[in-house]
Amino acid sequence: MARNISASGAEQFVEERLLAGLVNGSLLQHKELLEMLEDVDVRYPRQRTLLHVGVGLGRADWVQELLARGADTDITDDSQQNALSSAEEMVRQFPEDVERSKVLQLVTLVHRRDQVIMRRLEASSSGTTDHVTPVASPECDTASLKSSVDSLRREMKSLVRQLSLSLEELKDQVSGCDALLRCLEESVTSTAKDLTAVKVGLGGEASISQPTSDPARARQECVDAMMRKTRIVYGSGVDGMCKLYERLYDGDEITACIIKFLSGDDRVKVMVDLNSINIGRMKKEFVQLDGTQGNGSEWRSFCDFESETVYLGAEDYSGYRKKVVCAELAWSLSQLSLKLVFDNEGRPYSKGDVEREREWMRAIEELEERRKMGEGLHRYINYALNQKTLKARVCRLAAAVPEIITFDGSTEGRAILQQQAPLLYSLYSNNVVGTLLASAKVGPMSISYDFFFTSWSSLKH
Repeated sequence: MARNISASGAEQFVEERLLAGLVNGSLLQHKELLEMLEDVDVRYPRQRTLLHVGVGLGRADWVQELLARGADTDITDDSQQNALSSAEEMVRQFPEDVERSKVLQLVTLVHRRDQVIMRRLEASSSGTTDHVTPVASPECDTASLKSSVDSLRREMKSLVRQLSLSLEELKDQVSGCDALLRCLEESVTSTAKDLTAVKVGLGGEASISQPTSDPARARQECVDAMMRKTRIVYGSGVDGMCKLYERLYDGDEITACIIKFLSGDDRVKVMVDLNSINIGRMKKEFVQLDGTQGNGSEWRSFCDFESETVYLGAEDYSGYRKKVVCAELAWSLSQLSLKLVFDNEGRPYSKGDVEREREWMRAIEELEERRKMGEGLHRYINYALNQKTLKARVCRLAAAVPEIITFDGSTEGRAILQQQAPLLYSLYSNNVVGTLLASAKVGPMSISYDFFFTSWSSLKH
């Protein structure tokens, strides 16, 4: 029960649930948790605050709420970025992203307000001490003024907490309902379920899944989990398949995110033919996303949504062929992850999410317009745009992001996407990756925070 949790433990749960909610959740659903937060400027890995994360993800509603609660725009992270410099960089990288422009406007206004306060305090200090012999350097005066502003912020946060506590006491008296404890209890219950998640071994024995902070061990656990879901139908080569999964995990944070998510989902199945370059012996015929008939002898890899199975033909995966095999495996695994996490027939957004659907339609329109104007597009993007139905185009286009990154390499692939399809890259990096991370069953929580910050940092740079 929540009432038996220590104050420090409860605060940690609140902070962790808030971070998960910021990555992939509604602000309205998490406002009560914000009320419980002791310090809105609490530091996470790499010295980032909730405001840093909100700015990086382009979550204008969260940023506005955090700023209203006194979040400090001057705090810098390990890379010496504060909220303003980070917001400016995000707008430079994604100039067409409306939400990021809103974030920059909000952060700029608050930053300017704080600067005005500082100047007024400085002017007031110098005006009232003209007749006094200076005893401190200007640097000391500035530091003192900054300290005063910080003290004002702390007092404001304290007042907000006191008002929140008074409001909750009034709720208890009127309705006898402790909404905050109930919310905390739900968070603890959700966390407890993750803590008691079990992995069933080949012998049928269950063991408690323990968290690990060792990156090499975490990587090996994900690869091992994927191998348990993989059946080599023709040929032999367990080591070869392990290396394919390791290559995807090591190649880029985005493909590693896909492996992390799929490794924890019991529905995933992978069928492999190591003696053929196609899947014809395992899947002779199938219906593609645009409704046309597919012939397995012409396909190296395919994701069957109905059976939630990925098929792969991986004969002689060396040299250039290895790049192709890895890229097509990344494409199929990505499509399966989209189908499982959004439950919307492979689309990269949830059913009823009109705003996200509109953004993806805009990404398709922009790419089609670029192609009409004669701009060169990557062959995987062109292939997606050539699909006969809108559903097939959006599904294929989303899966093309990890496919391009895998084929061309992390650095070059990301550069290609930023240059040719910035909105597509932004949507996948922020919305899809955030959803996969929040849903990945790794460690004791439903999200790996260290991995999230690594991914977010790479998107910034």
